[in-house]
Amino acid sequence: MSQGQPRRPPPDGSGARPVMYGDVFDVSGELAGQPVAPRDAAKLQSAEEAVLGEAQKGGPAAAMQSAAAINARAGHVGRAQVTGAIADEGVAVAVAETELPGRRVVTESVAGQVVARLATPPRVVATQPSGALDKDAVTIGRALESVAAATAAAAGKPVDQSDAAAIQAAEMLATGRTVTVPGGVAAAAQAAADHNAAPAARDEDRIKLRDVLTGARGKLPADKAATREDAERVPSAEVRNRPDMATTPGGVADAVTAAARLNQERPTRSF
Repeated sequence: MSQGQPRRPPPDGSGARPVMYGDVFDVSGELAGQPVAPRDAAKLQSAEEAVLGEAQKGGPAAAMQSAAAINARAGHVGRAQVTGAIADEGVAVAVAETELPGRRVVTESVAGQVVARLATPPRVVATQPSGALDKDAVTIGRALESVAAATAAAAGKPVDQSDAAAIQAAEMLATGRTVTVPGGVAAAAQAAADHNAAPAARDEDRIKLRDVLTGARGKLPADKAATREDAERVPSAEVRNRPDMATTPGGVADAVTAAARLNQERPTRSF
């Protein structure tokens, strides 16, 4: 990382004070005095993997995971806790990339404060995602819409961070892009998760999966047939953000997995 190299957190959680964001990153204000929590660390790891393809060794997500584990073992934070400063910010973490001539700059931020920048060679992206050729195959977009159309309880489930992470992964796989599409289905899902997580949100006001996923194909600039790789990556993104490490029955991960299975079982066509 060319900026904001994370500091190594204390080796154990024996101290009376939790590991704060100010102990790990060069940050200021309220964030610096907030303890690092596991759910925040999981969200940054998911964002790193979505943009960079994998979590960076020694990077911000790894540093947060280490600090959060210390805090959880010492009882300073709950395993699913989100810190107040980040929750109030609206978007807990962000990993964004900018394409410049001859290089790609990835910026990672927490509660609006930049914690690291990474410069890499530009990414080579296919002009058309693989799997878009078979018009009869079940696409990722169709799989997302099937969740909204289903009579199962998942359609009426309030969107949480696990749903948002799964939808973000699905959108990136469908479009071949490494950033969230402005105004797209992943952006809507993240906004819904943030709204639903607010302490003041009433049950009847919470945004449901059907609200976000209805018409999902129209919000995707590109789509492709669901594949076995998609059936691995989308569930992985979903379970990383659930305390029980399980997918939602009839939810996003299950829908993409079912679509990939149907496509794989079709005997004569390939995608």
